Amino acid sequence: MSAGSASPAVYRVGLTGGLASGKSTVATWLRDAGFQVIDADRLVADLYRPGAPGAAAVRRLFGDGVLTPRGGVDHAALAARVFSDPAARHALEQAIHPLVRTAFEEIAEPRAAAGPGTANATAAAGPPAANSTAGAGPPPAAPPVVVLEATLLVEAGYGPGFDLIVTLEGDPQARLRRATARGLDAAAARARLAAQGDGARRREGAHRVIDNDGTLADLRREVDSLIADVRRAAAAKSAAAASASEPQPAQEQAAPEPAQEPPPARPPASRR
Repeated sequence: MSAGSASPAVYRVGLTGGLASGKSTVATWLRDAGFQVIDADRLVADLYRPGAPGAAAVRRLFGDGVLTPRGGVDHAALAARVFSDPAARHALEQAIHPLVRTAFEEIAEPRAAAGPGTANATAAAGPPAANSTAGAGPPPAAPPVVVLEATLLVEAGYGPGFDLIVTLEGDPQARLRRATARGLDAAAARARLAAQGDGARRREGAHRVIDNDGTLADLRREVDSLIADVRRAAAAKSAAAASASEPQPAQEQAAPEPAQEPPPARPPASRR
């Protein structure tokens, strides 16, 4: 592949955290900043459609009782089955996590191949400014950043595939109040919080921990700092990849030395 056709280096961010930790709010802000955000829950929802590989895996594990009449996954029935049974939940995660990872790669990689400059980005930029130079090309596009929002990102073993992992943490009781305020049954919320653990593994596996126990303004300031750091890191990664893809100049070879003429032969010694 030539330097001109090399794909840009995509900077990958993993966004994780437990139930009602603020992931969705942060994901929205990251999307507003121009980053591509992929929601693992939506990937799972697609995998659970009738005929999809996730629905087939669920059927193999738990039978038709957790499927809808059309053959898709009945989310409520599956949740009731696995959140009270650690072994069943583990089996489900082992079957679904690789499918989610594959689906994420299929979405993220085409962006790398297409490059950061896209028709949508150009359209969003609007018409050129009045004082812009005629005939000048569009400004360089920002290095591509892809974010995967996933509750069990660390536990699923996705960590090595990301440049940065950020976890949202918070007081469990505050998170329980947020979850129930959104309409989740209190017993179901407690079961999910218990199933997700205390966050120790997430904290250990993350490069950056955001404690969301303050106000929304506090969280916004943390995320603004995160966005600035990600942009700098993405630019550095993209520059390093571009430099590595440039052809190296050929080393000059030393000119061959001229052949040495043999010394003249000595005349034979005369005899007297």
